[in-house]
Amino acid sequence: MTSWLTVINVARYHLIQRVIYVVMPWAILAFSFAVNLVVAAETPGNHTGGLASIYTYIFFCGLLSTSRSLPFGLALGVSRRCYYLGTAGLAAVYGLALTVLQAIERATGGWGVTLHFFRVTYILAGPWYLTWLTSFVGLALLFVYGMWFGIVYRRWNVTGLVAFIAGQITVLLAATLIATWTHAWPGIGHFFSALRAAGLTGVLAALTATLFAGGLTTIRQATV
Repeated sequence: MTSWLTVINVARYHLIQRVIYVVMPWAILAFSFAVNLVVAAETPGNHTGGLASIYTYIFFCGLLSTSRSLPFGLALGVSRRCYYLGTAGLAAVYGLALTVLQAIERATGGWGVTLHFFRVTYILAGPWYLTWLTSFVGLALLFVYGMWFGIVYRRWNVTGLVAFIAGQITVLLAATLIATWTHAWPGIGHFFSALRAAGLTGVLAALTATLFAGGLTTIRQATV
């Protein structure tokens, strides 16, 4: 049985490494924001993709967590499940921080220059609770995905990692060919174009759960 107190303690344990989990992601985001703010001051009304910087870094956070934190965490008696949940749970905190920043952006009229940095058209433009949920799911998705890469490397080294990547490419190629041969692209396009932000969040949540299950299965075989 999963101890949620242990899960919370695992998340707090990661925050000991402040440079990786606190300083770097927000420093990268702050730099991206500053660049976009300067640009928006000259060309008001900008919709940027700068927010993607923190999502990209979170993927690498997940990757690094399996090499820097996993061995020590398991040595302390933390179960693999609790470690996995606690690490991915950091996304909930980051998502809340992004939600607060979006609220400030709305209140200031886009930081005074109508900049849409934390408000992303369609997916991050709704009420605060949906913004938090979508941010949390998106960050958790990339964190879990990065962790899975790291776990595969710990278990099977470079050979396994290359095979893991090749397997994903093969699956995507097969899915593309099947969709083409069955003339399913119009239906797929209609499905996604009809989705609202909440629906897309649900799809991403399902994908996150799938990646979580795959990573959890792999982490049980990981060597420390």
